[in-house]
Amino acid sequence: MTQAISKLDNFQDECNSLYESDLNLWLEQTISQLQAGDFHNIDTTNLIEELAGLAGRDRRELESRQERLLEHILKRCYVDLPDCHRGWVVTIMHQRSELKKILKQSPSLKRFFSEAFEESFLTALAIVKAEYIQTKFPDTWQFSRDLDALLKADFWEND
Repeated sequence: MTQAISKLDNFQDECNSLYESDLNLWLEQTISQLQAGDFHNIDTTNLIEELAGLAGRDRRELESRQERLLEHILKRCYVDLPDCHRGWVVTIMHQRSELKKILKQSPSLKRFFSEAFEESFLTALAIVKAEYIQTKFPDTWQFSRDLDALLKADFWEND
């Protein structure tokens, strides 16, 4: 029994060492083990950590792109600088495209998009207020919060 525990400890030390010294090699090895069905030897501790990190990364990227989208919609709708409108619209188009890709790959993030909306809006609002101190921005979102509308509607078309 002591010998089995010692082997397990040595295996875990080797996994941690590889994980810490060469993440890519560790990933390749873990993928190979998964493909071969060698579940017994998989470094589950670090695998779980990596998977949790991936989920968090996707949420952070979605939230960041959402903030940038809202920021540029606010600029386009409220800042009276017609020479800048095209650039803001192009940025809106880029952010929408990237958000669609993220949501296509991970549809479950649609729920997070809605949950993060208010915080993203407040961050975007703070940024545009600091950037355009002469412009009066509304303190609440004045348009639809519907995901499809946010990814398609030209809210500024009524100007």
